[in-house]
Amino acid sequence: MITRDFIAFILASLRAHRMRTALTALGIAVGIASVILLTSIGEGLHRFVIAEFTQFGTNIIGVAPGRIQTHGASLGAVNTSRPLSIDDALALRRAPHVLVADPLVQGNAELAHQGKTRRVTLYGTGPDFSTALSMRVASGSYLPPDDPHAARAFVVLGSKVATELFGAENPLGARIRVGGERYRVVGVMESKGQILGFDMDDTVFIPVARALDMFNRDGLQEIHVTFDPLAPLSEVEEGIRRILIARHGAEDFTLTPAQKMLDVFGTVLNAITFAVAAIGGISLVVGGVGILTILTIGVAERTSEIGLLRAIGATRRRILLLFLGEAALLAALGGAAGLALGWTIAVLLTLTFPALPVHTPWAYAVLAELVAVGVGLAAGVAPARRAAGLDPLEALRSE
Repeated sequence: MITRDFIAFILASLRAHRMRTALTALGIAVGIASVILLTSIGEGLHRFVIAEFTQFGTNIIGVAPGRIQTHGASLGAVNTSRPLSIDDALALRRAPHVLVADPLVQGNAELAHQGKTRRVTLYGTGPDFSTALSMRVASGSYLPPDDPHAARAFVVLGSKVATELFGAENPLGARIRVGGERYRVVGVMESKGQILGFDMDDTVFIPVARALDMFNRDGLQEIHVTFDPLAPLSEVEEGIRRILIARHGAEDFTLTPAQKMLDVFGTVLNAITFAVAAIGGISLVVGGVGILTILTIGVAERTSEIGLLRAIGATRRRILLLFLGEAALLAALGGAAGLALGWTIAVLLTLTFPALPVHTPWAYAVLAELVAVGVGLAAGVAPARRAAGLDPLEALRSE
């Protein structure tokens, strides 16, 4: 039997039982569609989280007060860690490979301007905050490099705050009240949108020393350190530790490199994507059982046909390949339909819910199709071996 006849025979066999073929392929299609849809959502979530974190760049380290470490002391032990200070941030600018070290304090404050009031998130920062977090000023300028301990009462507005308080009017140079004190507007930030649920446009920025006084705080919440992207991260961390230990007398702070956070998130999200793909893959097993059932019934129904093929010279190997070919083709057709169905649903989800992160990973799609064919072949082995093992005379006698 030549290859062309071999393929024609398989197709004719499938066409002879269209409903059975369609229902069997549907089982595989549902499994593949489940894999595509679930992995699309998982991959979309992965890309969303990574994109959110990389908006601020990857060559950044957060320095926070306090040491995240488990000790054997009792719960009543006294916390002897020193708060981070503005001078600590200034000292870190001298660390090897460091480009920017900017102090940060965060809180809420009420703004007032010409009878309009608004409560917003307030950031107390140094003059390099916009550089450290890759944020841009739309008009005016960011906070000037004043004396960090006695900075002037300047404020930079987020784009939403500027619109709410001033409308179409230019806010530069205007006076507003921030937490009851008068500040002069020197800049308006470009729109940044929401980042992990925080609206970066509904914010204002004032000098960090004034924010410390406003919130009555003794120390900073964090210091943002950016460094040369080509520098080894370990050397940068060691330089920061060396300076702060010399100033504090102990390692009473925690370093959080953005790159390490991304690596952790990437590992977790990859595991989630793989897990949901495995859950969807259970449907493929169900489809494989369908193929096994259909082919087993087919062997019983086509006993005389198998006997005739053996009588005219078809070998056991050829009979085996015929049934395996049917199983593989059923699985491939079902897989292709599942790919189309899953991708279509993913596109519809994106169009219907634009905020839902959906992205189809085609590597998983190809793998799912290969797995479908493999499941089909595995399911077809037992019926194919049974067909190939039939005695020609007994098979013809069944007619």
